[in-house]
Amino acid sequence: IFNTKIVIVVSEFNKVIIESLLNGAIDAYCKNGGDKDNLIIYRVPGAFEIPGTVKRVLDAGSPDAIITLGAVIRGETPHFDFVAQECARGICDISMNYDIPILFGVLTTDNFEQALNRSGSNSSNKGWEVMQAAIKTIDVYKDIKSKQIA
Repeated sequence: IFNTKIVIVVSEFNKVIIESLLNGAIDAYCKNGGDKDNLIIYRVPGAFEIPGTVKRVLDAGSPDAIITLGAVIRGETPHFDFVAQECARGICDISMNYDIPILFGVLTTDNFEQALNRSGSNSSNKGWEVMQAAIKTIDVYKDIKSKQIA
C-alpha cells in the first residue's frame, strides 16, 4: 500500500475517543506499509458534518479510499438517534455512488465506557479495524475492476 492515498474524515466531538480512533487508524496504515504522508485528515465539528465533507472530498479529487471516524454517544435526548442515523445514511448513500471504498468508522454507543472500549488497543480499536477494512476493500475493488467482462 506504499502509494495508497487515504482520506480520513474525523469529527472533533468526544475528543478523547476520536483521538484514540484516529491514532489506531494511522497505526494500522503505517503497519501495513503505508507512508503517513499519504494520509489526508480533515477534522469536522461533529458526526453530522462527516457525510457532507466526504462528498466535498470526492468532488475535489479521487483518493484510493475514505474512512470516517467519530463517536456519537447516547444522551438524555433523541439527538443521538438523529445524528447517528443521518451520519450512517449519508455515508451509505455516498458510498453507493462512487467507485472507491468509503468506510463507516463512527462509533454509536449507549455510553462513554462503551466508546472507550471500542477505541482502546489495536485489537479493539474501531479506527484500526476500519483502516484494515479500507486496505482490504481497495484490493477487492481493484480485483473486481480487473475481472469485469466487457
